[in-house]
Amino acid sequence: MIKELLSKALNREFLTAEEGLHLFEHAPTSSLMYVGHQLRKEIVPGNKVTWIIDRNSNTTNVCVANCKFCNFYRRPGHAESYVTTIEEYRVKIEETFKLGGEQLLLQGGHHPDLGLSFYVNLFRQLKKEYPQLKLHALGPPEIAHICHLEEMSHDAVLRELHAAGLDSLPGAGAEILNDRVRRLISKGKCGAQEWLDIMRAAHRIGLTTSATMMFGHIETLMERMEHLVDIRKVQSQKPEGAVGFLAFIPWPFMDDGTLLKKLKRARNQCTADEYIRMIAISRIMLPNIKHIQASWLTVGKQTAQVCLHSGVDDMGSIMIEENVVSAAGAPFRFTADGIQQAIRDAGYTPQLRDQQYRERAVPENIQQQVLNQATMIID
Repeated sequence: MIKELLSKALNREFLTAEEGLHLFEHAPTSSLMYVGHQLRKEIVPGNKVTWIIDRNSNTTNVCVANCKFCNFYRRPGHAESYVTTIEEYRVKIEETFKLGGEQLLLQGGHHPDLGLSFYVNLFRQLKKEYPQLKLHALGPPEIAHICHLEEMSHDAVLRELHAAGLDSLPGAGAEILNDRVRRLISKGKCGAQEWLDIMRAAHRIGLTTSATMMFGHIETLMERMEHLVDIRKVQSQKPEGAVGFLAFIPWPFMDDGTLLKKLKRARNQCTADEYIRMIAISRIMLPNIKHIQASWLTVGKQTAQVCLHSGVDDMGSIMIEENVVSAAGAPFRFTADGIQQAIRDAGYTPQLRDQQYRERAVPENIQQQVLNQATMIID
């Protein structure tokens, strides 16, 4: 049965969740890697591996979602709570430009007092002052939160944000798209169906998006496969001519100091082999999504390099700033030189890109330095 399923995958046929599970549980890692790599070469031909320079800044750390895997958020009124000011954005953006970046990955918490007008005004102000800035901002849970506050539809909120300057929508907050899991780890966030519906709405209005999966906590292997099938279904439903999901990014749960670990409900036990298998099965299960990205922040350089031979065509971002995943113990760092050398050492040619996967030349004046914080792009 394994041989037949791998043959179907090589033909870019849609495997069922049950078929994906069978492969994940029984196929040798080398076979999954081979098929994932062959699909990568067919879907993204050539020897280039892309990467991006951007900055993950946070609008606020105030959040009422109470996710049990998050160490970043603070409750309303907490002494450490904040809302980022325009003056602070100016410093961050100008530094990003100096370091060769052109994009802000802008996310935050479910702030009970920040509605649609806050984000519309913020986006307009940032685009007015920095017309060249790309805003890869918010995510389905934040969109759902705004819709709830304003009693507006997904389409209406997304259209206003798009008009105000939103360039693309990250795939944040997917975790595992199963309500059993979500009730246990992120009860305050939107349910699985609403996450998917918001992505459908984004695709209808022409916003490009990405999709993610945080795995290795309390989900079953079947729930992982169902997550992939749900993502694939939304992509297959995008309007003709729409890009839809540009990329899929899976990463293992980071447990350091999290409530899930303290309650002894979950620990990060994902091995390098399991991560490589998840990368390969993601490429196999998602033949209609062009780009698969490695999470070097959470698995390290060597494992990420192996993933380049298992279905991955993108190494994500060096990230000038990242606060959420790092707060849960993600330990790895990259500079612009480092990520390019890691790609070369794996046998590929590094290619700087923008959020739309258009190629960019590496700026001549890029400041090569060890950045205080760096991460994959969680988009």
